[in-house]
Amino acid sequence: MDNEKISDKSKVPLLDVHRSNQPIRDEIVAAMTEVIDSGAFVLGPASVQLESAIAEVCDTKHAVGCGSGSDALLLSLMALDVQAGDEVIVPSFTFFATASAVWRLGAKPVFVDIEPDSFNLDPRLVEAAVTPATKAIIPVHLFGQCADMDPIHDVASQHGMAVIEDAAQAIGARYRDRPAGSLGDVGCFSFYPTKNLGGFGDAGMLTTSNDELAQRLKLLRGHGMHPRYYHEFVGINSRLDSVQAAGLNVKLTYLAEWTRQRQENATHYHQLFQQASLEEVLMVPGHPDFMEHVWNQYSIRILSGQRDALREYLSQQGIGSEIYYPVPLHQQKCFQALGYQEGSLPETERAAQEVLSLPIFPELSKREQTTVVARIGDFFRSQRGTQAA
Repeated sequence: MDNEKISDKSKVPLLDVHRSNQPIRDEIVAAMTEVIDSGAFVLGPASVQLESAIAEVCDTKHAVGCGSGSDALLLSLMALDVQAGDEVIVPSFTFFATASAVWRLGAKPVFVDIEPDSFNLDPRLVEAAVTPATKAIIPVHLFGQCADMDPIHDVASQHGMAVIEDAAQAIGARYRDRPAGSLGDVGCFSFYPTKNLGGFGDAGMLTTSNDELAQRLKLLRGHGMHPRYYHEFVGINSRLDSVQAAGLNVKLTYLAEWTRQRQENATHYHQLFQQASLEEVLMVPGHPDFMEHVWNQYSIRILSGQRDALREYLSQQGIGSEIYYPVPLHQQKCFQALGYQEGSLPETERAAQEVLSLPIFPELSKREQTTVVARIGDFFRSQRGTQAA
């Protein structure tokens, strides 16, 4: 991704981390310096502070820091005793870690199709995927919008299954006025630098209101060790670095404002696309009133089969974009043994051919958004002109 300053008025990066970090650089450096001077580098006071703050944001009793969002998913499955031979229902239209955490434990990811509008797991299809071996469901709050959790919970409750939220892209999102991270047995967050609350490397967090589960997560992230050198479980090494936590503690105080800016940017995109009259060739994302979307990504659908050509054109014009995700998980080579065929998950496969994510970061200017939409309009006008000729 292009993280450099914009030097040309026509260039718009997909993401500009520098614009977020530079205004608060001194605060971040001071917080990190305090950790360096203290020598408390792993699970120190800064980490404890972040855990407490995230639990408050997510309205949960506990938050447990770990090394990454991917580790958060793995630890949650381990804590829920998912083992070889178990099955876990997951979407295929998501980042690889959602399914790889299941696979690493010898369990089987069972891929279920998505809703065409939200890109999230379709709760109407979950029941049919349940077998006696199903141990858990991992709905993903993709692009910053919560999955439709109530009907998912209904199925899980009927069959005695755990619900793990993959909320890596959705800190601050809400579902029926309840925050992401409080909607399942455990919530998993990533603080990778591209996230809405992004660190300066890898870091993650787990949230839960289950006391026993929280204690198990804390043990598992540190080799299952308590007290020191005594191991009740075989865990992993995935502890939250205090330097990362220090920077995130500073950035967390700005998260609400950054979320508001992302939401304003999304609204402005909606308006610009409506004015551009491009509804015949693309669809803009939306969400129901009972969802609060935090817009980690603003992903449009290109309906004309021209997604890749449009992306190439935008790149030539200096406009950043990205495809999340070009190959669904059920079609990845490493999961071929699961036996999914082309057409197995039609909405997922269609989304992989149509989605294109546009710049949405908080500091994005209205001028830059106007440029993005104008260049998209130029592309489709040139296509119509070529076809007419």
